[in-house]
Amino acid sequence: MSLINNVLVICIGNICRSPMAEALLKKALAKEHPEVSVTSAGLGALIDHPADANSLKLMQAQDIDISAHRARQITPELVFGSDLILTMSTEQTEQVEKQFPSAKGRVHRIGKWGEYNIVDPFKRPEAIFKQALTLIEQGIDDWHKKLWN
Repeated sequence: MSLINNVLVICIGNICRSPMAEALLKKALAKEHPEVSVTSAGLGALIDHPADANSLKLMQAQDIDISAHRARQITPELVFGSDLILTMSTEQTEQVEKQFPSAKGRVHRIGKWGEYNIVDPFKRPEAIFKQALTLIEQGIDDWHKKLWN
């Protein structure tokens, strides 16, 4: 049994990066760690918006359906209920820790182990989404190896 049972993935709008990261982490954990809950939210969420068309398309290419996703705002309840909070950038990590000081120590970048941020692809070409996805996949893989292997 893992010490990490609830993971919250954060980006800004909760329609591009965090829905992809949430889906990929769920898929990575599904077989061996189905008890781990993975969800996502945004620091400035486009509340109730579906995932961006490019995110949908990239996930569909991996046989992952995120069409039911709806963006939601980060809340104290989500933060306090999470054992691990993954962000897309150093700036977002700092923002979450500033907004929720008690979360310090549980907030980390997805790219922590590779020491990178994941650029926001919102309203940018599909190629930028693909770059973001590649970094998200690498980060999810790194976290999976560190915590669940």
